[in-house]
Amino acid sequence: MTVNRLYAGYQAELADFRLAFSRGGAYTAIVLVLLGMGLDYGQYPEWQGPFAVARIVVSMLIAGIVVVLYSQHGRRLAPWLTLSWLLLPQLMIAWMIWETDGVASPYYVGLNLAIFASGIALPFGLWQNVVFGGLSYLCYLVACLLHPDGLHPVGTFLVNSLFVLFAGAASAVYTYFNEKGRFQLFRLKEELANKNDELARINENLAQIKGQLLQQEKMAAVGTLAAGLLHEVNNPVNFCLMAIEIALEEPQAKESASLQECLIDARQGMQRIQHIVSDLKIFAYRQPGAEVEGRPFLFEKALDSASRLTAHELRGVRMTRELPPDTLVFGDEAAIIGVLINLFSNAALAMRKAGTPAPAIHTTVVWKDGRLHVNVRDNGPGIPSENLARVFEPFFTTREVGQGLGLGLSISYAVIERHGGVLFAESELGQWAAFSFDLPRAE
Repeated sequence: MTVNRLYAGYQAELADFRLAFSRGGAYTAIVLVLLGMGLDYGQYPEWQGPFAVARIVVSMLIAGIVVVLYSQHGRRLAPWLTLSWLLLPQLMIAWMIWETDGVASPYYVGLNLAIFASGIALPFGLWQNVVFGGLSYLCYLVACLLHPDGLHPVGTFLVNSLFVLFAGAASAVYTYFNEKGRFQLFRLKEELANKNDELARINENLAQIKGQLLQQEKMAAVGTLAAGLLHEVNNPVNFCLMAIEIALEEPQAKESASLQECLIDARQGMQRIQHIVSDLKIFAYRQPGAEVEGRPFLFEKALDSASRLTAHELRGVRMTRELPPDTLVFGDEAAIIGVLINLFSNAALAMRKAGTPAPAIHTTVVWKDGRLHVNVRDNGPGIPSENLARVFEPFFTTREVGQGLGLGLSISYAVIERHGGVLFAESELGQWAAFSFDLPRAE
């Protein structure tokens, strides 16, 4: 943050601070002015009536300024209005000095009290305090000059003048250091706020890294499992397929249509097992890293693989698609299969949870500006608007505890981003939800 911006922010905060203190100081001044009637009674009982009227009038004027301070116009003029209500008691005290004993009047102490209060209690600026101290002394000087005895006794006048001037000088020093202290405090608050923002960004990055590491560990485990499955399952599956082919050539199978149909179904089931294990191996062995692994592949083939891997979750869901004749793209096929699996699984789960009648997922694929644009849309319950902007946040999930970490969409977003595209969501609550992304064309 630049010095100018920091100072501008400080001035904005200080304006509110001064306004609040001005109101509180004005209320305090009203109380002190009215309590001064006790001083009038003790020192000048003969003046108690006129002085009481003066105190009430000054208190009402201060109250009027407080009312103005609560208005929008008053907020802009807060420094001047504060100076005004501070000068009202000073003018009253100067009149009391003139009416009583002049230089010898004890009321000059009230001038000092107001000057000290402006420097210590009120968040005045330096120039404001200097002006207020100078005007306060001017009030005292004029009151003494207008008194019949003038500046006599001179010694008392000099002592009192020095006390008022000392009070003004001390108040100015207090104001200067108070203002510096307030500015330092504000700067520390700004630095702390900036550090907190930086820490929040670091935490967000750590959350993303943690999510990616968890996903990579999970994929590594699945990869090991898939490799073992491929080795352990392929041989017995091949034996079964060989046995089924031999059985299909037997005369009994050729003579029995029902037996032949069962054998054909068994062969298709074995072939499907082969496809699933192969797809699982491709998906699990995806290469981690910031850069996308570059190789051409048919998006249609990735779509077929994702559909097979989610077939169990997609039972009862009508799957339709619109594809161009050419779907050859460039990128990480396994990663894109993972994105499609995530989108299909989320859609199926949402529709099943909402009890959507005739659940369906439609995938539309078109070429536009040299990129393949993919749209996966379901007819489920949709996504609430408050969640739509958060679906790609790491660890954000609406599933129950234990049903997901909330990493799938955030990792899918990163995958598409590495391919130079954008994954985004659209929805109409209660009608549909759709996720779209784009992939580069293979050269």
